[in-house]
Amino acid sequence: MARYTGPVCKICRREGEKLFLKGSRCYTEKCAFERRPYSPGEHGQETRRREGGYSLRLREKQKLKRTFGLLEEQFHSYFEKANNKKGITGENLLQFLECRLDNLVFRLGFAPSRRAARQMVRHRHFLVNGKIVDVPSYEVRPGQIVSVREKSRDLEVVHLALKSAREDLPYLRLDKARLEGELVEIPRRADIPVTAQEQLIVELYSK
Repeated sequence: MARYTGPVCKICRREGEKLFLKGSRCYTEKCAFERRPYSPGEHGQETRRREGGYSLRLREKQKLKRTFGLLEEQFHSYFEKANNKKGITGENLLQFLECRLDNLVFRLGFAPSRRAARQMVRHRHFLVNGKIVDVPSYEVRPGQIVSVREKSRDLEVVHLALKSAREDLPYLRLDKARLEGELVEIPRRADIPVTAQEQLIVELYSK
């Protein structure tokens, strides 16, 4: 599937918010958003125009889509899936995104960023319940174990990522010694560390 391969720091600057797309670099003074907290391009430092309702909703959708590294068609399919499920559509959407294998590899601290996690999953470095899964969008279900493949346990990127891991989420269980983690339960909205206003996205697609 196609994916964005351009400079990710421009994405944060365009959205006006740190999306932590470069992992540990985002926490240092090298972060491009900290050095240039304005939109990219020739007119980036000019005063932003006052955004209307549609623009606000669009930006919120773009922010969430880019946070998880998805293109429009895939993101829209997640929305349709969330809309067809019982419950609150916006919360359903975030839950589906959060349960992606590449996202959980990142959340567990096995990769420094979602982009790195996606690449590592593609390279067959991870198991789900003891079986190799190389599909980043694979939906992990509660009770399933995500572990580093035996042949990949000496990867420096995994151990460096674990050392700098910053999140301790209630819906995940991590065993650093065994290099494995478990999705304990479907995450509740209050526990998902994403700043998106998902209701604006629902409103955008509902027009």
